[in-house]
Amino acid sequence: MLAVVVSRADRASEHIGERLLALEDWTEHEDASRSDADGGGTYYTSDGIELRTFDELHLHLDDVAGAFDGPSLLFFASRHAGDTGPLLTAHATGNFGPDEFGGSDGELARAAPNALSDLVGAFETHAPDSYVVGLECTHHGPSRVGCPSLFVELGSDDEQWDDPAGAEAVARAILDVRETNPDRERQFVGFGGGHYVPRFERVVRETDWAVGHIAADWCLDDMAHPREATDTIEQAFEQSNADHALVDGEYPVLREGIEDLGYRVVSETWLRATSGVPLSTVEAMEAQLGAVEDGLRFGTPAGRYEGLVEIVDLPAELTEEAANIDPEAALGAVDSLAVAFGTEESGTRPVGQAALAETTRGDLVRALASVLDAKYDEVVVEDDRVVARESAFDPAKARTLGVEEGPAFGKLAAGESVAVGGREIPPERVRTAREVEFPR
Repeated sequence: MLAVVVSRADRASEHIGERLLALEDWTEHEDASRSDADGGGTYYTSDGIELRTFDELHLHLDDVAGAFDGPSLLFFASRHAGDTGPLLTAHATGNFGPDEFGGSDGELARAAPNALSDLVGAFETHAPDSYVVGLECTHHGPSRVGCPSLFVELGSDDEQWDDPAGAEAVARAILDVRETNPDRERQFVGFGGGHYVPRFERVVRETDWAVGHIAADWCLDDMAHPREATDTIEQAFEQSNADHALVDGEYPVLREGIEDLGYRVVSETWLRATSGVPLSTVEAMEAQLGAVEDGLRFGTPAGRYEGLVEIVDLPAELTEEAANIDPEAALGAVDSLAVAFGTEESGTRPVGQAALAETTRGDLVRALASVLDAKYDEVVVEDDRVVARESAFDPAKARTLGVEEGPAFGKLAAGESVAVGGREIPPERVRTAREVEFPR
């Protein structure tokens, strides 16, 4: 069940609450066990959601989940303040450093990475044309909520806080994700970057990875030295239900500390390359073929296959020729058949070895050979080689027949006849057959 916290101290929050109540059929209840100021009195329930109103500002509402009936997820409907114009945004809650705005020093509440990712999509669906959708770092309390939680915000000043369209967009997004789970299989913690987090947001939008807590540069400045803040760093992973970190910036001591705690620092390339691939497959392929950072990439079969593979060498000369003719087609040929394979030039050219599961090396050879059709007149796959044949314009033959270099050469090369001294020279008379062999 999703719990929604509305604060009377925040008029944007109240407007979001009003739109929620207007958009849904609710059942009204009375809770005499709690004061009206503390979420008691009149509250509302509907399918999979419960809404309560509090007097206190959200960031001071510690252990607020206890006011609800056992929620699995909690959203603080809130305003966002800043010089950012019309903005719909969300973030996890807690403090990497001092508790200047609620919560406790160096304590983080349980994040909801999957819900955060789903909210981005819901915001995009419902945002009015003038609004931007974004994510923020973890930057204020409460540090203890009682279940996974997020701030879901309407910003960024008086005009938007009083905007019915903006409030309705936030309300509709909340309703869209009421059934979502707080977590998914693959989640990471973000370190570094600015208060608004375009790099981490890009990963969330474009891969199946979700982000939990994010410590921006200024959060890390406020945090104790990484060697002294191991409890807070470990909390970031535990409270994000994550085993991986993406670090935006150098931060060598922080990276070392994360690794010492047993978590893995990965690159954006790694997150993108592993999107949609079972992590057990990623681990196995990196152990056998090398690291993603060294060029390992995963093919289409990787998303559906977990099990034994055959490691084969790519036919080097054939692969190189295919990549020279059509780099995208050569990469696509290997990608379509291999669970994983080596690459160079930032993952654009296949090279080295490949892991095959449902296909054979012969299938791979034939797929690469088909790329050669774009250049050669005939390509034949034999038992021990691939033979490519072509007939090409031969300048020496043209000169022998009295053809001068210039436009006439171009016409003959293009397959057109030319006239020389009253004679017609057909293009086939100035062509030479060529055969190239590529070992399998």
